[in-house]
Amino acid sequence: MDRPDVTRRAYTPVAVLLAISGFALAAPALVRAASGGASPTGGSSPTGNGQGAQVKPGNITVTATGDGITVETRASVMLRSPTRFYGNVGTGAGGDTIEIERRGRETGWTWAPTTHGTAASDGSFSAVWPTNHIGQFSIRAIVQRGQTARAASSSPALTITVYRPSLATYYGPGFFGQRTACGVILRKRTLGVANRTLRCGTPVAIDYGGRTIVVPVIDRGPYAHNADWDLTEATAKLMAIPGTATIGAVSLPRR
Repeated sequence: MDRPDVTRRAYTPVAVLLAISGFALAAPALVRAASGGASPTGGSSPTGNGQGAQVKPGNITVTATGDGITVETRASVMLRSPTRFYGNVGTGAGGDTIEIERRGRETGWTWAPTTHGTAASDGSFSAVWPTNHIGQFSIRAIVQRGQTARAASSSPALTITVYRPSLATYYGPGFFGQRTACGVILRKRTLGVANRTLRCGTPVAIDYGGRTIVVPVIDRGPYAHNADWDLTEATAKLMAIPGTATIGAVSLPRR
């Protein structure tokens, strides 16, 4: 059946099939979807076509506590949406500067200053970051006095993901059973996304309607509706994405 919001595409045979690298997902599943398909080299591929991808809540608060410091924030953030960090460093730190640092691909995997606040007399603090970079970041809070961080006074790290708002479509009907540009046999239960430039197998985090999922790039596209991403039908249905929609999306590093 034709759908006005579903991408129509034509596949071009490729001379060399691109190998797909897997990726690991952690955390308990809310929804688990097993997908069919084959790897570019034949046989089943547990990761190349998104098998085992999990839908998880995105609109949640994450907290880290240790060394007398507590810091919390939202797990999922949209680019340029102000993100607030809250916490407490104990009553003895009133007036101290609380530095929020981040670490990720964008910072070269080193801790980088992000924003800061000042501890109140009861040790509470808050700080705001305008989220001017996308990516998945480790976050920690450090208590500072003057220009020097106190020894052994940093919180454990927590993880947040900053997504770019993007236009997405989905595809599938009429293409099931065909091999994608990345060498995956597209089936009704195949989870993944198409992108014009990202390497095959690159994990992509998607946020929509307060839920998130990570699926691999399995195809090239999209080529219609000025969209940035083309989701497989199974991915769109699992995330309850109705046809063309604005989602949060960001590619994750394969380390």
